[in-house]
Amino acid sequence: FETLLGDYGITMLRPSRKNEKARYGEPMLKKVRQLIESVNDTLKGQLDLEDHGGRSFEGVAIRVAQRLLAMAAAIWHNNATNAPITRSLTAYDH
Repeated sequence: FETLLGDYGITMLRPSRKNEKARYGEPMLKKVRQLIESVNDTLKGQLDLEDHGGRSFEGVAIRVAQRLLAMAAAIWHNNATNAPITRSLTAYDH
């Protein structure tokens, strides 16, 4: 698969295996993965995205968008009111 991608000019970033030398971009992967895991944890934990209640693709998309917009509004509000921690959503948590 990696060779096929290379034929198209695409470089696949992945962690090196035990018997390989360190691959290009590997240190960056850890930072990106940590960011992705943090976002996923916030989405699942604080926004209850695993229990969205949508019954169709459109319903799921609307409910996810509503929750993301509500979170963005809360962060904006914290920033606009000079809250000491602007990304804290504890006051809005259920």
